Amino acid sequence: MKELLEDAQKITSLEIQGASNVAISAIDFLSNYAKRLKCKKIKNCFEKLYEAQVILIETRPTEPAMKNGLKYIMNKLEQEKESIIPEYISDIIEKYKNLYCDMLQDSKRRIAEIGSRRIPASSQKFNVMTHCHSSLVTGILLEAKKQGKSFKVINTETQPRLQGRKTAKKLLKAGIEIIHVIDSAMRWAVRHYQVDLILIGADSITSEGTIINKIGSRLLALVAHEEHVPFYVASPLLKYNPETNLGLLETIEMRDPQEIWENPPEGIKILNPAFETVSRRYIDGLITEAGIFASSHVPNYFAKTYPEMV
Repeated sequence: MKELLEDAQKITSLEIQGASNVAISAIDFLSNYAKRLKCKKIKNCFEKLYEAQVILIETRPTEPAMKNGLKYIMNKLEQEKESIIPEYISDIIEKYKNLYCDMLQDSKRRIAEIGSRRIPASSQKFNVMTHCHSSLVTGILLEAKKQGKSFKVINTETQPRLQGRKTAKKLLKAGIEIIHVIDSAMRWAVRHYQVDLILIGADSITSEGTIINKIGSRLLALVAHEEHVPFYVASPLLKYNPETNLGLLETIEMRDPQEIWENPPEGIKILNPAFETVSRRYIDGLITEAGIFASSHVPNYFAKTYPEMV
């Protein structure tokens, strides 16, 4: 259990970032934990695994891709519970862990292919703007570049952890022209550079089609609405939280105030919300492995694509 808690802390401390990376790491941690278990009875194995599942889920409450991965594995185990021999349970978990990782990777490839079509193949100047770091967004842009499309990317630094720098470095390495701006210059950048498309990722999607993403995402959505710029969100359906269909409200994670100000004067209260919601009415389309559609249609597409997780 000590090693599992140390692994979980890597997610909590943001040593591991990005929804897909968090999901893959969490199910990997569960798999490694199972390998260390010494249970004579299958009932005891399941008790310990469910305890580990709770610990991992609590590291990042706004990561459905992680929750869905852990639940997928545990649901599969439950279906085979009567025939599982305790000493082989880690092998079964490893099998389903790999299957879920394959689902995530396949969805990313498909989203890159579909999303890249939103960038035109012409010699005209085309400007894309993004916020924070999303492996899906960078995947779309890298795929468009690979197809020989010409475009420029304006990206935000994304305070307080400056994740935008990661996006900038990856795209720059691929030969894509980058303009890096401070978060508060969002509106100025959209108007000054005549942005043609705004593209962001998502950490979570609710049953109503609301997305939850890095703080600042709603501001950018409002700018897009005001300036009549198409606003798209790239996300695998695995980031849909089915629990919201039953009335559960997603929580907004509050992070360490020291990220903002290490040694503030006494008496100042510092708030550091990590995420915020973007209403479906500001989203022109959700780019998923199942295609592009209104974000409010997510529950239906999720059920059709991943029936074993419903």
